[in-house]
Amino acid sequence: MDVELILKVYPYFLKAALVTVELSVLTTVLGLICGALGATARFSRFAIVRFLGAAYVSLFRGTPALIQLFLLYFGGPQIGIQLDAFSAGVIGLGLNIGAYMTETMRGAIISVDEGQGEAARTLGLSRAQSFRKVVLPQAMRLMIRPLGVNINAQIKGTALVSAISVVELTYTAQRYIGSTYKPFEMFFLAGILYLVIITITGKGVAYLDRRARLQ
Repeated sequence: MDVELILKVYPYFLKAALVTVELSVLTTVLGLICGALGATARFSRFAIVRFLGAAYVSLFRGTPALIQLFLLYFGGPQIGIQLDAFSAGVIGLGLNIGAYMTETMRGAIISVDEGQGEAARTLGLSRAQSFRKVVLPQAMRLMIRPLGVNINAQIKGTALVSAISVVELTYTAQRYIGSTYKPFEMFFLAGILYLVIITITGKGVAYLDRRARLQ
């Protein structure tokens, strides 16, 4: 292993890692918003809203994330959607992970004992109040770890945006392979930085999970 080369290119990879972190944060926020909206739609009393929620999940979970990115970035201009590579990456990956988060949130809500909501309604709370004050707080504790799994998958999934030329870790590794002819060193360095990001994220999720269980 060429350690000297790794030390030489490390600052450029660190800069790319910051782009990966930025992508991860923005796509996670968008994914959580989409997940919350999608889960709400799946529980709607209106059939058309439930259908739209189910269609969103089926569409984005049933097709490859890379194809979704290509459609948005390369195909978007044909229908009047003009996005730079970074914005297309955030929106495409955010919508994709949001579909998975929709089912994660829905599963957590379903797993709360129905008797909890029924008991709340017997005490005079409306259906909306019992959901907001009784069911949802319990469901949120249950969804922290599964959402953490979604977020870790999303961090690794940011590598897909290298295909539309976003200068993040994977794209940087590929670019330096072309000039150094050292694929092992370049991908090794990128892999280590991905591991650091995911480890820190995992510890953050574990901390939130512990705090939620103590409440």
